[in-house]
Amino acid sequence: MDAEERCEGFMKSKIQLEAKVKELNERLEEEGGMNSELVAKKRNLEDKCSSLKRDTDDLELTLTKVEKEKHVTENKVKNLSEEMTALEENISKLTKEKKSLQEAHQQTLDDLQVEEDKVSGLTKIEVRLEQQADDLEGCLEQEKKLPADPEREKRKLEGDLKMRRESLMDLEK
Repeated sequence: MDAEERCEGFMKSKIQLEAKVKELNERLEEEGGMNSELVAKKRNLEDKCSSLKRDTDDLELTLTKVEKEKHVTENKVKNLSEEMTALEENISKLTKEKKSLQEAHQQTLDDLQVEEDKVSGLTKIEVRLEQQADDLEGCLEQEKKLPADPEREKRKLEGDLKMRRESLMDLEK
């Protein structure tokens, strides 16, 4: 009986082992499927990782380019600011110079008006003195016709005439 029991024990063991093998095969198939899924997921993640790396590299290139452009733009802004400052200084100087020239122009106009007023006044005086000279010459002519001490009267009138002409000449200067 020993052999029969042993044989029966082997059969039970065989059945148990076959069941285990079947179970392990099923598990192997199941895990193989899971492994295939994991490999596919791994490939997918690697593709995504490569894509993200390319995107990161592109972004780094873009960032470098933008930083260079920013630096160039900052230099342009700095240069334009310096140019604006210089232009503002020039405008300020020109404005002061313009104001100074306007004041000088106004002073010249004022001086010209004063001189024109003087000339007008002197012209009136000259006309009056010429009229007086003409009157004196007329008087002198009348006096010459008169018989009374004409020589003395003539010298007197000539002296008056000479003084008035000198006054007129002084005024014209």
